Amino acid sequence: MISQIVQTFFVSLFIGSMAFAQAPGAGKPNLLEQFFPFILIFLVFFFLVIRPSQKRQKTHQNFLTNLKRGDSVLTSGGILGTIEGITDQFVVLEISDGVKIRILKSQIGSSANEEKSNK
Repeated sequence: MISQIVQTFFVSLFIGSMAFAQAPGAGKPNLLEQFFPFILIFLVFFFLVIRPSQKRQKTHQNFLTNLKRGDSVLTSGGILGTIEGITDQFVVLEISDGVKIRILKSQIGSSANEEKSNK
């Protein structure tokens, strides 16, 4: 009984879809209608993911270019130190009295003063 109902349902669904596909006057959607969902998804993705990431990257790059000797910084690895020397690519940090390390400039995460003000 149930199998007969299920079979009747699928047959009517199949016949209904065939009738819909053969309906007169039902033309193909134009190119803009076909690509509209993809364009919409790209725009949402751009404004929710790509653009904020670009802004964050730009502010971080400005922060790195404005670094100077004596600034307290926090590295991406969690090391807190004071800048003792700086070049285009590397930074020398003093992390304790007489203890200096050389790291990549890009590995500086934020200013230590920023971290204190956020708490």
